Amino acid sequence: MRAGCAVPDNGLVLEITREEFEQLVAEALDHVPPELTRLMDNVAVFVEDEPDPADPELLGLYEGTPLTERGEWYAGVLPDRISIYMGPTLRMCEREDGGREMVVEEIEITVVHEIAHHFGIDDERLHELGYG
Repeated sequence: MRAGCAVPDNGLVLEITREEFEQLVAEALDHVPPELTRLMDNVAVFVEDEPDPADPELLGLYEGTPLTERGEWYAGVLPDRISIYMGPTLRMCEREDGGREMVVEEIEITVVHEIAHHFGIDDERLHELGYG
């Protein structure tokens, strides 16, 4: 493993530190239109090194109750959680395949995809929209 990164170096993986990756996620969040971010409610975004070993290629995960399913009962609950996974993202964006630009693009797509789940949009519709 490279210093400061939990992704094993196979000679192809782009080297980005955890801090740089977190900054790219923050920038992707900044690109979400303000009219949407104002509607987001009780959700937190985290960067994690790796997903559950059962799904090692997962780039992001939304866990919570989508806005479309919340009712009067929804109060006093922990925030929904969006996790963006560094390892699989870096492994799929090898140096020769566009490098940093590809990582930025994948992070932006993943962030939008997971936020869409917060709004109640399912995977099928996201694939139709190009955020699969």
